[in-house]
Amino acid sequence: MGLENKCIVTCAMAGAATRKQQNEAVPYGIKETIDAAVECYKAGAAIVHIHVRDENGIPSNDPNYIKPVVQGIREKCPVLVNLSTAIRPGLAPEERITVVTDGKPDMASLNCGTMDFGLANWEAGTVAAIIFDNSFDTMIMFNDKMKEVGCKPELEVYDNAMVDNIKLIRKQGIFEEPLHFQFVFGIAGGVLLDPSSFADFVQRIPKGSTWSACGAGPNSFKSAYLGSIFGGNVRVGLEDNIYISGKTLAKSNAQLVEKAVKIVQMADREPATPEEARQILSLPKRK
Repeated sequence: MGLENKCIVTCAMAGAATRKQQNEAVPYGIKETIDAAVECYKAGAAIVHIHVRDENGIPSNDPNYIKPVVQGIREKCPVLVNLSTAIRPGLAPEERITVVTDGKPDMASLNCGTMDFGLANWEAGTVAAIIFDNSFDTMIMFNDKMKEVGCKPELEVYDNAMVDNIKLIRKQGIFEEPLHFQFVFGIAGGVLLDPSSFADFVQRIPKGSTWSACGAGPNSFKSAYLGSIFGGNVRVGLEDNIYISGKTLAKSNAQLVEKAVKIVQMADREPATPEEARQILSLPKRK
């Protein structure tokens, strides 16, 4: 069976906001993060997307956390490491990109535009939001730093204008092709998940690009179904969704991966191994 039938499963294990008070399985500290990554790999994930947390659960760009996490995961399993450059509110771009220059991951997030990033109560119509600053200069600088260490940008897009942002600066010839997009649905300030928004993302990205779909909360597994069915890739994890079904808390990130693998298989596809994911995404070999 060729690579065209493979689907990459990524697990976003913690995020910047999800706390143990919401789900005890959210990994804090170096050991819990490494152990969770290994469990995700064994469950079928080819990539782990990581906001490294300290022991108190604070997202960190400290190399004393970043380096041991990346090294520890690589010593125990071949899963690909994708580090978040979002980290937490209040950090300057020059502080955020240090996770890439210090950790030298296989991939890292490159957010594709400034947005009003919100956590919403959809029933009440209320939202708590921050300004998530990602200027064109920041995007270009992040891409340059990632290129220097052999790390592939994962282009995080929350609405279709962000795809256009990338298409605009792509004309400078700064990106190493093919591009890889992560479609994010259900964040207040971004696009909601519906057939038109999903189709628009897929149709708008440059020809030959790869893509993955993820969604916040109840959008998580719905996005996984769409990614599986329509030839993309999928992301699940406690960063996006703390429940395995309804209001039943997930026991672990690995349990969410296991469910994603079943969804992929129901779409008559197979989860990609880390090496297959490296080929699909045209990732450079580790330096």
